[in-house]
Amino acid sequence: MIEFSTWDIVRNLLLAARWTIVLSLVAFVGGALMGSLALMMRTSRVALMRRVSWAYIELFQGTPLLMQLFLAFFGLSLAGIEVPPWLAAGAALTLWSGAFLAEIWRGCVEAIPKGQWEASASLALGYVQQMRYVVLPQALRIGVAPTVGFAVQIVKSTALTSIIGFTELSKASTVITNATFSPFTVYACAALIYFALCWPLSRLSLRLERKLHAPHRP
Repeated sequence: MIEFSTWDIVRNLLLAARWTIVLSLVAFVGGALMGSLALMMRTSRVALMRRVSWAYIELFQGTPLLMQLFLAFFGLSLAGIEVPPWLAAGAALTLWSGAFLAEIWRGCVEAIPKGQWEASASLALGYVQQMRYVVLPQALRIGVAPTVGFAVQIVKSTALTSIIGFTELSKASTVITNATFSPFTVYACAALIYFALCWPLSRLSLRLERKLHAPHRP
């Protein structure tokens, strides 16, 4: 039987944590792009675009992420489309995070006083110009803190991708536990690594909230 020192366990967990970080970044960046598109459609003046965006958001917010991962990986395989675990994990997390980010940002946009919309409309600005030059710069101040806070949820949610075989920190913990028969040491180290990834983001979110929060006055 091969013996593993604590350093060996930590080193292997840190190597696996790289994929947790990569997957989190992919999900956050991809989700931000999807969320931006869904936001523009959700606040559009075209009824069809609003309905499509609403359906997308309701679908991915109203179903468990675990089920979405299963469908992205096993569902497509049943249809004859072979999808590697990393691609299924990235796609599912991107669509899931995009739905939540769209709603976060929609709340920020709707927090902008209607007078701002009316003032920009009086300057003959179109919808896109209103969003770009007037509404979004103000909504950004409101949305930065909750957006960073949601990034913490993305990091923690990557643990679910182990169920489809993606080897990130959670999956590596299970594999190392089976090899070392030291579950307490392995999972304690994994928990500390997750804490090291999430705690700075949580603190940054609170700091940004205090720094950028400015009540809007009509």
